[in-house]
Amino acid sequence: MTSFFKRFLIGRPLKSTELGEQKLNKTKALAILSSDALSSVAYGPEQILLVLITIGATALWYSIPIAIGVLVLLTALILSYRQIIFAYSHGGGAYVVSKENLGKYPGLIAGGSLLVDYILTVAVSVSAGADAITSAFPSLHEYNVMISVVFIVFITILNLRGVTESASVLAYPVYLFVLALAILMGTGLYNILTGNVPAELHVPLGTPVAGISLFLLLRAFSSGSSALTGVEAISNAIPNFKSPAAANAAKTLMAMGAILAVLFSGIVVLAYYYGVAPMAEVTVVSQIAEQTFGRNAMYYFIQGTTALILVLAANTGYSAFPLLAVNLAKDKFIPRMFTMRGDRLGYSNGIIILGVLSILLLFVFGGKTEQLIPLYAVGVFIPFTLSQTGMMVKWMRGKPKGWVQKFTINTVGALISFLVTMIFFLTKFTQVWPVLIFLPLLILLFHRINKHYEAVADQLRLTTCEQGMQIEGNVIIVPVAGITHVVMNSLNYAKSLSAHQIIAVHVPFEREEEAVFEEKWKKWQPDVRLVTLFTPYRSIIQPLTKFIDTVQRKANESNYRVTVIIPQFIPKKGWHNILHNQSSLLIRAHLLFRKDVIVTTVPYHLKK
Repeated sequence: MTSFFKRFLIGRPLKSTELGEQKLNKTKALAILSSDALSSVAYGPEQILLVLITIGATALWYSIPIAIGVLVLLTALILSYRQIIFAYSHGGGAYVVSKENLGKYPGLIAGGSLLVDYILTVAVSVSAGADAITSAFPSLHEYNVMISVVFIVFITILNLRGVTESASVLAYPVYLFVLALAILMGTGLYNILTGNVPAELHVPLGTPVAGISLFLLLRAFSSGSSALTGVEAISNAIPNFKSPAAANAAKTLMAMGAILAVLFSGIVVLAYYYGVAPMAEVTVVSQIAEQTFGRNAMYYFIQGTTALILVLAANTGYSAFPLLAVNLAKDKFIPRMFTMRGDRLGYSNGIIILGVLSILLLFVFGGKTEQLIPLYAVGVFIPFTLSQTGMMVKWMRGKPKGWVQKFTINTVGALISFLVTMIFFLTKFTQVWPVLIFLPLLILLFHRINKHYEAVADQLRLTTCEQGMQIEGNVIIVPVAGITHVVMNSLNYAKSLSAHQIIAVHVPFEREEEAVFEEKWKKWQPDVRLVTLFTPYRSIIQPLTKFIDTVQRKANESNYRVTVIIPQFIPKKGWHNILHNQSSLLIRAHLLFRKDVIVTTVPYHLKK
């Protein structure tokens, strides 16, 4: 029943050889990786107006020069990340750039900031989408959080089904949103140019405003810069592109930048000419659409597509978070479970964890978008600054052809990103101070996990291990993941049981890995039979249990028993057990109620 339900939700398992079919072309990539950045035009301009309105309606004209500043920053970031795409075509974005050029800890700050940022991406996107829905249907306002949770569950399941499938679903809402805003902007500008918008709705540009200050303008600029979150997602997800991946990613980035610039500018201009001021339960886009079309079918079309893209913008987080987690896991800073592909070739552990943490965040903040956005924005401008600085160091060290121009572009990007980061801390400290707490704690967690992995690896290497203890065992099956002291300890125990036959079972996911492991095994344990069960579906449990069933049937014919010995080592602290023994725990769970098989574990205790 559970298997049927799983297949119904996420579809049939895919072979590893089908990975190439899961790559994205530019059209689908623009939808799946740009939805976060494009959707931010629905709340970015509004964040500028929320700051300016504190002085009064006459201050709203400042949104025009502030928007120009945001566009300058966008241009610098697009050009900078285009260079990162070609310099680091294997992906990884700010984390890889910062780690390789600035050192481990700057890399961890960038990686940790982005991990948190992608969780915030999901939470902000779905809560903003819920706001768009409740703007059109005010009676639903009290259900904002529950609507958001339903959206997160839906997107999580969609991503578990695979990259290509989620991109196919996402493409339509994204392009419908662009079409809807293009119609809104075209109609609105036509009304302005033909004099159908009364001049008294807005104050003239340059009107003196009492009480305006540089501090407030900088605060409005930093708020508007939240529209640029998501720009870095394409550089993180280069491996998801079809070949040539880097060239396709760069073209997609440029297209995204151009569309974002046009949409952001259009909403700011329309808001100014219509004299729109932010309201508690009605979004700025909703007000512009209502003034342009009235509450007719076109208004609901715009609100519907806006809500859709805001919700589906969360998919940028689902695309980038798992890939970033893979890079951190390969470097042993987070559990290796994040490197495992699921049935549909996506990194399902990262997808599920992202969904769970986003839901928790929604409940903590009550689904209030305005409380999440400052954290969201500062979380991405820290990696912006570090990645651009890292690229500056790279060009200075290598001095490749044309490095001066590249260095200049990244320098401008780094300076502006650093300026915006400082503005956030200076003007919104009461909202962004949690960054100063959770980021060091996250770095400490990365350090502790890495230290644990390194200590374990040192003790498990056969070259540094003492001979395993000999203990007093019929056919014995020993699942083995590698050639370590833990495995040797289990084999010594199996040999001591006077079994007729000991069979070591290894489940490789790649043919190359299978051949290499068999060669190493022949040299290390020539007297122990090794059976490799290659699976293109990346599941240890199914091929292993099928093999055990086959052996058990033959054992019944000969009237002897089957024992499964599961290697396991016990770390110094209980929480470390989760990092290493996921497969061991799963095997034991699947064999727990088997009365025809004896299941035992042989623990190897890590040294103090």
